[in-house]
Amino acid sequence: MNLFQAAILGAVEGLTEFLPVSSTGHLILAAHAMGLVGRAMDDFEIVIQAGALLAVLWLYRVRVLEALRGATRPGSAGQRLLLCLLVAFVPAAVLGLALHHKIEEHLFGPVPVALALFVGGIVMVVFERRRRKRGVTPRYDQVDSIPLRVAFLIGVFQCLSLWPGVSRSMVTILGALLLGCSAVAAAEFSFLLALPTLGAATLYDLVKSREDLLSGAAVGPAAMIVGLAVAAVVAAIAIRSFIRWLTRHGLEPFGWYRIALGILLLVLLWGHRGAP
Repeated sequence: MNLFQAAILGAVEGLTEFLPVSSTGHLILAAHAMGLVGRAMDDFEIVIQAGALLAVLWLYRVRVLEALRGATRPGSAGQRLLLCLLVAFVPAAVLGLALHHKIEEHLFGPVPVALALFVGGIVMVVFERRRRKRGVTPRYDQVDSIPLRVAFLIGVFQCLSLWPGVSRSMVTILGALLLGCSAVAAAEFSFLLALPTLGAATLYDLVKSREDLLSGAAVGPAAMIVGLAVAAVVAAIAIRSFIRWLTRHGLEPFGWYRIALGILLLVLLWGHRGAP
């Protein structure tokens, strides 16, 4: 992997990790397009995902510190936020540990990703149009106002993202909107929920692959640094831009993007299989 490829993949991760378009799906497709498959790509994904998480830590450092301090402050807003994030984290963590190997064996490929992108796009378009038609007033305007029950149900929605291509951001944001959260509260809770969810997954992968990562045998240290830095910067920009976009335009444009990309991929895959 050269530095240009590292920068491209870092940008893809940073741009798509927190948008409802599936970072895993885009990385799989980008890696296949550049011929980067195997252990080197797996190790590199760990690094750039850590970069995207650094962006959330920086942008929401005040809330993160508040939540951490809440561990020793019973009844505080920080403790409520911390409990909500932990409760929402549990369902996907349990299911992910149970099905981790089966998911990697059967679902990490272009066809499952393309199907997930297409179906998820339809769901987003239909949901957004019905939501605008009903004009329901949100019950929870801020992240701090989300109750534990709603946080747990958002965590249940997050389990759907174990299918690569579905998008963790998509299902958590849609779930939060469906449960009465405002667009801003839904997006911010989704971003914060990424910290325990993706953080635990990244830590697990780091421990599992520590020898390869430390030796730089699979991916050189320069490529790792470039990928991590690009992912962090692009993710920070994407998060800020997405919040503004969501409040003005909603999720429907992302749904149409997913539908178009899913159809294009399925057509290309069908043509590739039918080629002599």
